[in-house]
Amino acid sequence: MSPEADAVLAELRPYPEDGSRADGPVAVDATDRLLLDEAAGLIARDPDGVVVIGDRFGALTLGALALGARDVRVHQDAITAEAALDANSSRASQTLRDAHARTAANAPVPREPGGLSFTGRDQLEPPLLAGARLVLLQLPTSLAELTEIAEHVGRYADPSVTLLAGGRVKHMTHAMTDVLGASFAQVGASLARQKSRLLIAREPRSDVGPLTYPVVTRLTDREILDALVPPSALPPSALPPSAPAGLTVVAHGAAFAGATLDQGTRFLLAQAHRWPDLSHAPFAPVTSALGPDYLDGRPVAVDLGCGTGILATVLALRFPGAHVLATDRSAAACASTAATLAANGAQAAVERSDAGAALPLPDGSADLVVLNPPFHDRAALSTDAAHRMFATAGRILRDGGELWTVFNTGLHYRRALERAVGPTEHIAQNPRFTVTRSVRKVLTDGSVKGR
Repeated sequence: MSPEADAVLAELRPYPEDGSRADGPVAVDATDRLLLDEAAGLIARDPDGVVVIGDRFGALTLGALALGARDVRVHQDAITAEAALDANSSRASQTLRDAHARTAANAPVPREPGGLSFTGRDQLEPPLLAGARLVLLQLPTSLAELTEIAEHVGRYADPSVTLLAGGRVKHMTHAMTDVLGASFAQVGASLARQKSRLLIAREPRSDVGPLTYPVVTRLTDREILDALVPPSALPPSALPPSAPAGLTVVAHGAAFAGATLDQGTRFLLAQAHRWPDLSHAPFAPVTSALGPDYLDGRPVAVDLGCGTGILATVLALRFPGAHVLATDRSAAACASTAATLAANGAQAAVERSDAGAALPLPDGSADLVVLNPPFHDRAALSTDAAHRMFATAGRILRDGGELWTVFNTGLHYRRALERAVGPTEHIAQNPRFTVTRSVRKVLTDGSVKGR
């Protein structure tokens, strides 16, 4: 690693944390450093056409700029990663400018510094990769996500592109090499260093078919069919032929569970007959974004952490007179949800937000929130996002509004839900999952504080 890049990396922090938590994330790991070391020579020969995918806290993007790259294009699926890159870019701005200038001056053919910038794109799409000759990738844990990335790089980058994909050895599999081999004629691996390794892909194949993702599936699971029926309608067995016969799900590679019904969501849908009835409001078309007429007396339902949008679509079809809002931190999830809604003729607003913190929703305005919170952050077990989501639900629910949550039973979230939202009732449990109902109770001066 060059001294210039080292100086920049030393200033980075695992935003929003400061890096002091012993069990917390690190801003720069061994995989970041291995990727940058391998990229250094390529960037020195050609500082243009660099694309970064999957940067967690900005180490790859800012490190590449410190090594002399110009006008880097970046795709980060998680909005939290975008915020971390922005924060670290501001934090290390002066060091980065100095490093970029010294690298340009010390290049084999000295050049004027310039193009010290990065452009973020929240969608994995052809413009991100047009003309790319070097792609730096933190390997995702999902083969589906890797497939979508590899196919896009192989089809839309420059034919001379080199894809450097790095990960921790314990999380890498032979299947990852096979995935890259489907889009590239030459795939190899680096030697391991500090328990990290690179997969190196070159020579995009020309004999490839259409893109695999997004995938589209029609789900006819009984839990979905029953939940789609409005509470005031006839029982499912007596519905007319025009009633919904299933749900079309559209999924990008990075979306949780793909185009399937995951078991947690299945168990939550099985309790839909006990959800509050929001069907009393008259029908009115719902626009794609919340407008000035939002507080019009119609009920409000929120799918917090929407994934592919199964719950959001069920809510929109079950309660056509309600405002429905879906949110997720993942760009792939939001794109999948929007496509799932459209495929089913359902209308709802879709907002990309970390744990719903930036929802365009007044406090105390939601009637119903449904939540299947994540319990992993990449490969690591983490419940941080779930607790942030509980806090959001407590903030946006009106007094008496309900949060319906499904979670792995072993996580024991009930007390956390009571603190963040209000009285929490155990609704159902199977060998793996628990469903709870939390009722928002706004404490007043006359309330007994401290449950």
